[in-house]
Amino acid sequence: MGLGLENPLHIAIILVVILLIFGAKRLPEMGRGLGQGMREFKDGITSRGVEPTDGSVPDQLDQSSRVAEPTERSPV
Repeated sequence: MGLGLENPLHIAIILVVILLIFGAKRLPEMGRGLGQGMREFKDGITSRGVEPTDGSVPDQLDQSSRVAEPTERSPV
């Protein structure tokens, strides 16, 4: 069961609703921002390189992904 977006009329209706909500002036700004964000995400993914296949975690990721150990609290 799909969303029913295979009909071009449904896509056109969605685009008209988006245009009414955000306005014609705001849509180009949103498009530029979305494109820039996607480029930055792609650059970030490709700059990390290939992850090790032996299951080890690089030091940079290991430090940033650690969860602080809970500390014991004494009753007051």
